Amino acid sequence: MPEIRICRENYGSSGMKKEYFQTTNDDLQVVKQVPPLTSVSQFFRDVFLPQGYPESVSSDYLQYQIWDTIQAFASSITGTLASQAVLKGVGVGDESATILAATMTWILKDGTGMIGRIWFAWLKGSSLDCDAKRWRLFADMMNDLAIFMKILAPSFPHLFTGIICVAGVFQAIVGVAGGATRAALTLHQARRNNMADVSAKDGSQETLVNLAALLCSLVMIPLVTGHEIIIWTLYVLFTFLHLYANYSAVTAVVMETLNMARLHILASHYFEDTTILPVSVVNYLEPVVWPTRMKFDIKLGVSMSNICRSSEDIDILRSVYKDSSYLLNVDLKRRTIFIVLNERSTVENELLSCYQAELINFVMERKVKFLQNLDSRLQALATALDDGDVQGILSISYNYSVNSILYFMDSIVKNGWKTDRALLCSEEWRAIWDFNGLSDKKVL
Repeated sequence: MPEIRICRENYGSSGMKKEYFQTTNDDLQVVKQVPPLTSVSQFFRDVFLPQGYPESVSSDYLQYQIWDTIQAFASSITGTLASQAVLKGVGVGDESATILAATMTWILKDGTGMIGRIWFAWLKGSSLDCDAKRWRLFADMMNDLAIFMKILAPSFPHLFTGIICVAGVFQAIVGVAGGATRAALTLHQARRNNMADVSAKDGSQETLVNLAALLCSLVMIPLVTGHEIIIWTLYVLFTFLHLYANYSAVTAVVMETLNMARLHILASHYFEDTTILPVSVVNYLEPVVWPTRMKFDIKLGVSMSNICRSSEDIDILRSVYKDSSYLLNVDLKRRTIFIVLNERSTVENELLSCYQAELINFVMERKVKFLQNLDSRLQALATALDDGDVQGILSISYNYSVNSILYFMDSIVKNGWKTDRALLCSEEWRAIWDFNGLSDKKVL
C-alpha cells in the first residue's frame, strides 16, 4: 500500500492526473486518474487542437474556429458546384469539344491567376497585416464572386474563356489575401510561440471539413446535375451561410494590438470622456467591411517632400517640432495628415504621432456639434481648423498630445492593450532633419 505521496502532475487542463507514491517496500507506485471518455476526447484534442489547448491559444480561438469550420464547409460545397460548371464549360461530356481547346482554356486561367497573384501582393501586401480582419472577409467575398462567375460561365460559351480567366484572377487574390491574413490571425492566436502548431492544426481541421463536404458532394452532385434552378438555389443558400459565418468569425477575433481602426475608436472615446474602452468592445466596434471613415486620411512614414513644399512650411515645422522624433503636417485642401518619422523612431513615437493625428480628426468631426463640451484647448484647436491656421493646428494638437499621451498609454496598457508593437501601416521613409539645415533651400 502506498504511504508517502512524493509527486502529483496534471496533463494541462484535460483532467488527466498522475500521483507517485513511495511504498513501505521502497517501491514507486504510480496512480493514474483518467476522467470518463478522456481517452477519446484527448485523441481528438491531440489531432485537431494545438498542444496545451486552451491555455496555449487566445481566448477567441474556439469561437473563431467554429465559424471558420462552418464557412469552410459552405465554401467547399459551392466550390464543387463551380468545378462541375467549369468541367462542363471546357467540354467534358461534349463530343464536339477538343482536348486542345480545353487545355488552352486551363492554361490561360492559370496564367492570368499567376499574374493576378503577383499584382495583388505588390499592390496590397503591406496592408494585409494592418487590417487582417477586413482583408480576411474581403478574400472570402472575392471567393464567392469567383465561384459565381464559374457557375455562370457555361451559359455564355463565346465568353467562357474570358469569364474563367477573370474568375482565376479573383481566386488568385483570394489565395494571397486569405493566406496572408490567416497567418496574421494565427500569430494572434498562438500564445506560446506555437504558431506552427496552431497553423498545422488549423490545416487539419480544414482538411476534415473538406472531407465531410466531399462526402456530401458525392451524394449531391448526381442529384443536381442538369438542374440549373437547384444549382443556383444551393449556391445562394451556401453563399449566404459562407458570408455570415465569415463575418461572425472575423468579428469574434479580439486583437490586443493597435491598428489605425482600433486606435481611432479608442482615441475618439478617450478624447470625448477620458474613458478607455475594453479590448473586446473596440474589436466589436471595429469595421470589417468598409475602411474606417475619418475627416483626414493619415499617412504615416511618408517622404519629407509631402510636408515641406515652401519656406513657410519649414518655419512652421521649426516652431512646433523642436525636439520631436516625428514631423506632422496637415494638408487642409486634400484632407490628409502626413507624418514623417525619424530614422530612430520607435513604436511609442509612431503611436504618439498617430495620437496627435487622431486628435485633429476628433476635433474636426465634432467641432460643430460638441464644441461647447470640449476642453478649452480643443476649442482653440477647433477655431484654428475653422480659420485654416495650420501653425495653430499643429502647435495646439502637438502640445496637447505630448502632455496627455503618457496617461493614455498607461491606461490602455492597464486595460489589456499591447503597445510593444503596432500595425499602423507605416511606409518605409525615414529621415534625419536639422532645422537649421532645413532653412537652406539647397538642402531640400
